[in-house]
Amino acid sequence: MAYAHSFEYFGAHSLANGDGVRFSVWAPNASRVAVVGDFNHWNSNDHVLTCQGDNGVWQCVVGHAKLGDRYKFHVTDRAGRALPLKADPYARAAEFRPATASIVAALPPKRALSAERQRANRRDAAISIYELHAGSWKRHYDGRFYSWDELSESLPQYVAALGFTHIELMPVSEYPFDGSWGYQTLGMFAPSARFGSPESLIRFVDVCHAHGVGVIVDWVPAHFPSDAHGIANFDGTALYEYADPKEGFHRDWNTLIYNFGRFEVRDFLVSSAVYWVERFGIDGLRVDAVASMLYRDYSRQAGEWIPNAFGGRENLEAISLFKEINETLGTLCPGAMTIAEESTAFPKVSAPTYDGGLGFHFKWNMGWMNDTLRYAQEDPIHRRWHHNKMTFGLAYAFSENFVLPLSHDEVVHGKHSILGRMPGDEWQRFANLRAYYGFMWGHPGKKLLFMGQEFAQPGEWNHDVELPWPLSNDSKHAGVGRLIGDLNRLYRDNSALHALDCDARGFQWLVGDDESQSVFAWLRLDGAGKRMLVVSNFTPMVRENYRIALPSDATAVRELLNTDSAHYGGSNVGNLAAPIMVAATEGKGRSVTLTVPPLATLFLSVE
Repeated sequence: MAYAHSFEYFGAHSLANGDGVRFSVWAPNASRVAVVGDFNHWNSNDHVLTCQGDNGVWQCVVGHAKLGDRYKFHVTDRAGRALPLKADPYARAAEFRPATASIVAALPPKRALSAERQRANRRDAAISIYELHAGSWKRHYDGRFYSWDELSESLPQYVAALGFTHIELMPVSEYPFDGSWGYQTLGMFAPSARFGSPESLIRFVDVCHAHGVGVIVDWVPAHFPSDAHGIANFDGTALYEYADPKEGFHRDWNTLIYNFGRFEVRDFLVSSAVYWVERFGIDGLRVDAVASMLYRDYSRQAGEWIPNAFGGRENLEAISLFKEINETLGTLCPGAMTIAEESTAFPKVSAPTYDGGLGFHFKWNMGWMNDTLRYAQEDPIHRRWHHNKMTFGLAYAFSENFVLPLSHDEVVHGKHSILGRMPGDEWQRFANLRAYYGFMWGHPGKKLLFMGQEFAQPGEWNHDVELPWPLSNDSKHAGVGRLIGDLNRLYRDNSALHALDCDARGFQWLVGDDESQSVFAWLRLDGAGKRMLVVSNFTPMVRENYRIALPSDATAVRELLNTDSAHYGGSNVGNLAAPIMVAATEGKGRSVTLTVPPLATLFLSVE
């Protein structure tokens, strides 16, 4: 079992009464370690650390070092060769890139989630996530990043006004290369200097919580870059990474893979997970690239990987690490969630560890995303031949606790924006998008939407510039924004749409086989008597007098939201807000006859 608070020992810690700073680092194969920094003019002869027994931990106290001082470790390997100066693996702050020194920073106090926040993160809660990249949500006119304090003045308010329940921040740990978007991190305990101090990130989280918005942080335990100042070859050996490139080198990203079986590395990763949740008060972690950790042959050909001890392809060490991380967070950080970005059919990702699962609370549903986006890209005249892409997801929708993700990965690298994938003329593209969003919000599963897509950004995301905010005031784009806000509020305020998001009892097909008209209809239920009828029409044809069979106790339906409303930029075809009485047809049960708008999704309460 890893020590979940190793960050309380390793790194740079100010001593009581201002008696200096204690530096501790793990380097078992070094012959000498010194700390250099502002306090000794970067002279490696002034403060040599002492090895503490045979555990490979080196330590010293620098009496005149203080908070804010920059520092690095001067490590000499077994052969007497001085390595490039190393940043502190446990540093809690770092210099703004391209500088690479660590900074002595205070250890934040513990911050437990309130009972309200814990309830908001539950499996039966309405969870609608606004994913964003802090470096490009907004930028100063001269290209400077907004700080956390500056983002606090507008971002939480904006997200709350749109009805989202959570923000998901793409990685905020310190990272060398802007183009990695933070997914190649070298600061597993250090918020990036791009956006301000650790204290400013804590204040940002507090402002979000004050607006009723939770904060999820992307966390990357799968791999790390090989920059010379980082943890690669830290003491002259493969210390944090697997030594054999067949295990330790990630060919897709040219990065190094953590040695998940080494106790001290597990200690490092478990402690990092605990640190972000426990010390910043965030609501949870979205764990990146889980699939790449679960399989030893991930993105490798035959002969390019090493089987596990039983000859299999699963990385048993990573599997046990995930279980340990999730169990530890569950014990130390009650109410916090973990979400796996996992793209395979690995079983029980979001099942509890006592039931043989990995222990995550939720898993991204990559299959649903791929299938439904492929369907949405088809011309409506061809959609009848692809009907199963919209229905197949229900065959496995409750095998995991799913989040439906329209993430940053879907709007880069030539994939186009979500609006850019929609076929037809301008009216049809916007109508298609609104209908698709309606389908998504009516479908079982928690919701995630990447920034810019809430106002139908037409182009791909560019991490170097801010979002095209002027477009959000254009009538067509503003209509999509109003729709997203109303969808979120409808989802949040109606338990039938969220309470059983991850339970088969919360869904019932009514029309799943109308390929010829590309119409879908289903019920969402909360298990306590509340029901919502959702109807989607993915053709530009109005479906007059469309009859849908309903449960025998239904008496009336009332239209609550129509993505074709003129309020959102639609043609205003629909069923008004008055109750529509359910008819009893002899021998055929009860049914309702609706006008189904073109390229639209309807939400109707069932009384």
